[in-house]
Amino acid sequence: MAARLLDGKIVAKQVRESVRLAVEERLAQGLRRPGLAVVLVGDDPASGIYVGKKRKACEEAGILSKAFDLPADTSQAKLLELIDQLNQDEEIDGILVQLPLPDQIDENAITEAIGPLKDVDGFHSVNIGLLTQGAPRLRPCTSLGIMRLLAANGIDIRGKDAVVVGRSNIVGRPIALELLLANATVTICHSFTRDLRARVEKAEILVAAVGKPGLIPGEWIADGAVVVDVGINRTNDGKLVGDVGFAEASKRAAWITPVPGGVGPMTVAILLENTLKSAQLRD
Repeated sequence: MAARLLDGKIVAKQVRESVRLAVEERLAQGLRRPGLAVVLVGDDPASGIYVGKKRKACEEAGILSKAFDLPADTSQAKLLELIDQLNQDEEIDGILVQLPLPDQIDENAITEAIGPLKDVDGFHSVNIGLLTQGAPRLRPCTSLGIMRLLAANGIDIRGKDAVVVGRSNIVGRPIALELLLANATVTICHSFTRDLRARVEKAEILVAAVGKPGLIPGEWIADGAVVVDVGINRTNDGKLVGDVGFAEASKRAAWITPVPGGVGPMTVAILLENTLKSAQLRD
């Protein structure tokens, strides 16, 4: 068996085009252009690349993008002051603060300071709470992107045994909630899980979201499983790899995401969709 690729670039392109057309329709109706504020603190190279991609994606989708690049020594008070201004800015529908933040800034405090209707990352406790209750509004981009990717490829989730490896607030916990909402039976594994292999081997749907190359050997993957590898890790020779041993996993799985080109493009596409949705909620 050779796994079929869950190509995030193809599906993300479709989502982005859908957003672009919806923005054009808004403008034709005399409604305002959706706006996204992207805040970058410091000069982390990886964060700079991600932010650049998001700003370019906004431009292509017809979304107003405002850039706020702050020095690495920015205080928490200064960042909170900026967020307060953006919360009150009628041109701005979404506020994205690129993570990680410098050590002097409490990420949770920043997340909670963003107005829930402008929380296009979907991390505010109000939006996570709504997802937990099964009544989602603005949903975390990566986890919703994964769900869209599976749906676009006709993968049925109902009743399947899903295993999520990783419990971060950014990916692990939200994707577990999304899978539960889609009627999967969900197991969450983490650093204290005993016999990780035994749990992975039973997974019909596996989501690996730890950020540790080769954490899950391909030999652990069940025949016919769906493998979603969220990990993106750079090896010593500069190659990007995921958390799952791709070559061997591809021989066993029915579907697998490539790294890169799987989940990453979906995250950016859903960010645009969330910005549009925020504008619609605020109309």
